[in-house]
Amino acid sequence: MSAQPNSRIPTAVLVAGLLLAGSSHPARGEEPAPPTAARLRALLAAEMGRWHPAAIDEKVGGFHQEIARDWTVQPDRSRSLVFQSRMTWTAAAFAEFEPSRREEYLRYSRHGLAFLDRVMRDAEQGGFHWILDANGRVDPALGDEKHVYGTAFVVYAASKLRAVGGDDLALKVARDAFDWLEAHAHDPKDGGWFEAVRRDGTAITAYDPAAPVDGRKDRLGVYYGFKTMNSHIHLLEALAELAKVDDRPVVRERLREAFHIVRDRIAVEPGALNLYLTRDWRAIPAHDSFGHDVETAYLLVEAAEVLHMPDDATTWKVARGLVDHALDWGWDEKFGGFYDKGDSFAAAAYDVAKVWWTQAEGFNALAMLDRRYGRETDRYARAFAKQWAFIDAHLLDPEFGGWYAETERDGRLRGDGAKANPWKADYHTSRAMMNVARLLEAGRETPAKVTDR
Repeated sequence: MSAQPNSRIPTAVLVAGLLLAGSSHPARGEEPAPPTAARLRALLAAEMGRWHPAAIDEKVGGFHQEIARDWTVQPDRSRSLVFQSRMTWTAAAFAEFEPSRREEYLRYSRHGLAFLDRVMRDAEQGGFHWILDANGRVDPALGDEKHVYGTAFVVYAASKLRAVGGDDLALKVARDAFDWLEAHAHDPKDGGWFEAVRRDGTAITAYDPAAPVDGRKDRLGVYYGFKTMNSHIHLLEALAELAKVDDRPVVRERLREAFHIVRDRIAVEPGALNLYLTRDWRAIPAHDSFGHDVETAYLLVEAAEVLHMPDDATTWKVARGLVDHALDWGWDEKFGGFYDKGDSFAAAAYDVAKVWWTQAEGFNALAMLDRRYGRETDRYARAFAKQWAFIDAHLLDPEFGGWYAETERDGRLRGDGAKANPWKADYHTSRAMMNVARLLEAGRETPAKVTDR
């Protein structure tokens, strides 16, 4: 966030948290306390030390994607563009966050970028492969279709490395990925981006109704020709990062386009996201994904800052509405944490799993909202403390470190506690801990006068 810290005393809950150096587990009958910035920094440093060198693949390049609970590397089954890009971004972000380890983590990020550039890039037909086999080769069994979701993460990762390390190759990779999206995936008629693209760069704009159901779906499991919240929020995220290092007018134009699509078309009152939409942005009935709601709140505020409108009233209203609605309908008041899925107005969520990335994004969004609105309500501070208490007690591995992937509603572990798979990198958790540590160190802001733009 861009506002300056101030000296006014925060609420008692936050003060208590800032004074505690240890665990946030509450005593019986006491309210949970949030973590200190120092504890988050220590946890993050320890976890990053586990990911690196465990995930570094010196033989094939890039990062291992299958890592057991005790951080032993398991046989890789593929190389995913999303995982490889997310690991590259996180290493660069941590290099920026922790100056004492800057050069070490820039090396890890450059290791990841080299793999994106030399292996995940499609040297024959342009763009970047969605998935390759474990040795970095195209495998007919895995298919060769591309998707904007994965390419967006290439833009995101390479832009971050350029911003932190100043690497010319990083800027080239970021621009190449953006230019490929511009040439092959941008929808000139209705705005936004077509999502599935054939290897030769031809956008797939409709599904074949005569095909079996599995033959109608793209890499995200959505019928060809439809647009999704998921791809467009991550395009927004990527373009916000790119706009910091690439001053071409088209980049800012596309960032503004993505921003208004997410804020004004995908997000709807009272605070939910349309998950699936037609090409011309008509919503398709679907569930409410509480994790995406809280994540998008943060991404909108982040993008608004890049667009030089950090105090825009409409953006903050939408962001706050997304978090409030998730607290109203997707929050577990008994155990803490956000549920995975539910209906927009159902009294009980129908998927009450506690997924690592949802809890991390909720942790980040609650801290952001408390910093902005904590002087008028303690709702976010209380939920933030309870969210951390759940994470600390149930998602952080007390024996080997790092985050588990998923728990039951009450915190009992689901699965074997593996630390990595093609969808579970260190991106959500590390970003959340870095952001929250910075917010705790900065203190609560006095909101500036907001303007509707």
